[in-house]
Amino acid sequence: MAGRIKDTDVAYVRDHSPIDDVVGDYVQLKGAGGGQKKGLCPFHDEKSPSFHVTPSKGYFHCFGCQVGGDVIAFIMKLEHLTFTETVERLADRIGYTLTYEAGGTTTGPSINRSRLVAANLASATYYQEQLQLPQAQHGRDFLTKRGFDRDAAKNFGVGYAPDEWDSLYKFLKGKGFTDEELMLAGLVKEGTRGPIDRYRNRLIWPVKDISGDVVGFGARKLASDDVDQGPKYLNSPETPIYKKNQILYGLDMAKKEISKTRQVVIVEGYTDVMAAHLAGVTTAVATCGTAFGDEHIRIIRRLLMDADAFRGEVIFTFDGDAAGQKAALRAFEDDQKFVAQTFVAVEKSGMDPCELRQANGDAAVRELIARRVPLFEFAIKSVIAAYDISAPEGRVNALNQVAPLIGKIRDASLRPEYVRLLAGWLGMEVDIVATAVKRSGSRAESTQPSQVNLTDPILVLEREVLKVKLQISDLASSWVDLEPNAFSYPAYDSLRKLIDSADTFTTESLLEKCDSDEMKSLVTELTVEPIRTDGEVSDRYITSIFARLREVALTRAIAEIKSTLQRLNPVENDEQYQEIFGQLVAMEAARRVQKELALGEA
Repeated sequence: MAGRIKDTDVAYVRDHSPIDDVVGDYVQLKGAGGGQKKGLCPFHDEKSPSFHVTPSKGYFHCFGCQVGGDVIAFIMKLEHLTFTETVERLADRIGYTLTYEAGGTTTGPSINRSRLVAANLASATYYQEQLQLPQAQHGRDFLTKRGFDRDAAKNFGVGYAPDEWDSLYKFLKGKGFTDEELMLAGLVKEGTRGPIDRYRNRLIWPVKDISGDVVGFGARKLASDDVDQGPKYLNSPETPIYKKNQILYGLDMAKKEISKTRQVVIVEGYTDVMAAHLAGVTTAVATCGTAFGDEHIRIIRRLLMDADAFRGEVIFTFDGDAAGQKAALRAFEDDQKFVAQTFVAVEKSGMDPCELRQANGDAAVRELIARRVPLFEFAIKSVIAAYDISAPEGRVNALNQVAPLIGKIRDASLRPEYVRLLAGWLGMEVDIVATAVKRSGSRAESTQPSQVNLTDPILVLEREVLKVKLQISDLASSWVDLEPNAFSYPAYDSLRKLIDSADTFTTESLLEKCDSDEMKSLVTELTVEPIRTDGEVSDRYITSIFARLREVALTRAIAEIKSTLQRLNPVENDEQYQEIFGQLVAMEAARRVQKELALGEA
């Protein structure tokens, strides 16, 4: 789209996109008092929530990684979009039509996210229509044999890519999409005679991001290997809107239930997700052609809100074969990145959830999840199974391999119990096992760098006054009476000068005047940080903290004056001495008044 989005439209989109609603699509938020909300930061790993949102101000800030800004900045940073793409996406979200200034230049590339999403959505609709045609009978048969009827296919948007070279390409060209857009979206690829469809004669699953936009596809081949030599499952390539390490199939459907029940079930494929949801396990999701990794963990942790305590469940489903055991051990390593408790659900016969539902019905899938076992137990038993523990050498070798696993269990209160269990599984004395675990733990033990904790009451006071000024400026009338030396911390003093130099006082105007990212971060930080008082912020509280800050500033100035007087000879500098002494008396009187106000006695 040529031209620059009108400023009035940008302001409208920003004002009508409630930041807590938008952030809530990505982060599980809970009340933090004072009209604020908090959650786990989506921009860095953390176990305690330091990410705050202030809906009344329209700003967010993370006190861990110092990222902050408004709703547009949030989407830009999280989705890696340009400013124009972000405004267009938010406009689509609220159903607002943007206008563009003629003759301007775009702030991003000519192809934007909304066009790529539109192309994917049109493709999904096309594929779904194709599944109903006679030539897709073998695709429908495939679904029927796996227990999925027409309604199931419709609910999950399953479609069919015709056995043709360019049917989707022609369809999308007729909708006005350009070759460049279709290539960038991963819907077509270059053939010997021009663009051709990426998928042919395959069942198609639309893949949506957490907000529900179609961003890619998964395709399962239907022809035999000698006809179609491609992989069984073919996924969308990496595109500006499809990042496979950040996508979980089914998350758009499961996210509310995950947040509600504090449970997520990780399965291995598209049909497994369908089977689980149809069986009543509506928290099931799957990766899209890649291993379960760090980015997936971040997404799930934010939905589970696993922050301050062991809460929630992450349940992995694995085959009972060697590959499944290997996957479980990888998951055990990832377990340390969760605060939620992790479990494994393994079907002994080796069936996946789709096959299990086919064979034994919906109840069998629910029972599989109900029979989950702790990931620790499964991982430990998987290691032990590789040794002949009927022989002393086998028991010792198994112990040496398993001991470090118990030492890694994050919840220290669980370790003694697993020591006892391991002793029973190996047929060894508890003391011997405990010694081995302790020895392995001491070898692996490492110290984490401690974080600086600002406990200086003066700095806390200065921070409180700045928060009041930024958040409820109308009630901060005492601001103009503050002494020049009121703020001792250089960054706070600089912000005070910035506020005083502003012609108009708004958060936006301050951010525009900031000459560094550090100062911008401080402004957004103080704009969203809760004011340290119980209940609503009262006039009495504001009066007391401003008076206390003035008292501290006057005390500081009094100390300087006393130091000056001590250096003066009252005989030789009588006039100067008397003048300074008069200032001291006045300051002492002013300090007494401020002290009374701070204590609520005036």
